[in-house]
Amino acid sequence: MTNLLPRLWSFLKRFEARVLIGLFLVAATLLAFLGLADEMVEGETQVIDRQLMLALRTPGDLNNPIGSHGVEEAVRDITALGGTTLVVVVTVVAVLAFLFHKKRIHALVMAGAVMAASLSSNLTKDLFSRPRPDLVPHEVFVYSGSFPSGHSTMSTAAFLTLAMLIASLEMKQRSKALALTLAALVVVGVGFSRVYLGVHWPSDVLAGWCLGAGWALVGWLVLRLLGGQTRGAG
Repeated sequence: MTNLLPRLWSFLKRFEARVLIGLFLVAATLLAFLGLADEMVEGETQVIDRQLMLALRTPGDLNNPIGSHGVEEAVRDITALGGTTLVVVVTVVAVLAFLFHKKRIHALVMAGAVMAASLSSNLTKDLFSRPRPDLVPHEVFVYSGSFPSGHSTMSTAAFLTLAMLIASLEMKQRSKALALTLAALVVVGVGFSRVYLGVHWPSDVLAGWCLGAGWALVGWLVLRLLGGQTRGAG
């Protein structure tokens, strides 16, 4: 037993073990997404979806989200972090920055993860064609299907992938943790904002997180397999 933990830790540090773990996590996110989709189609998420959305509205006044007008405006700003325009800008800037520093694999992973997330989000929206919530008034303009949340998918894929790529180049654990923590905060903030603004059910957001995280994990696997990881940074 004394030698078991060191051996286990030594195994987990090996390249093959990390790739296997990555594959497992990708499969887990895909299964989670499919499970949510199945429950959504069967209507099993409807009760909790309604309860969570109503919890963010002033009792007796569904037109008014909880919080002041300043909070509402701040949430609208946060939701823009997952919008197409800002995600494209972040992706282009990141790709150019990686290319400038001769990190071609990093640039490829960044662009590939975001494009794959966008394509899969649009395809699944068309596939499921879930109507937008009509329980409360929408606080921002919407024009596409509800499942999964495109903002949640895109922000998760873009910001988690970017944080992962930055972490792969950093030697300090604190810097890695900072990049990943900031990305997670953005992802959670964008997802919350979609429900707060009444344009997505909570299950839409959760599905978007699963889909986007899956592509970020695929990006991590590609980075590992193509040797883009800085030695000592993994």
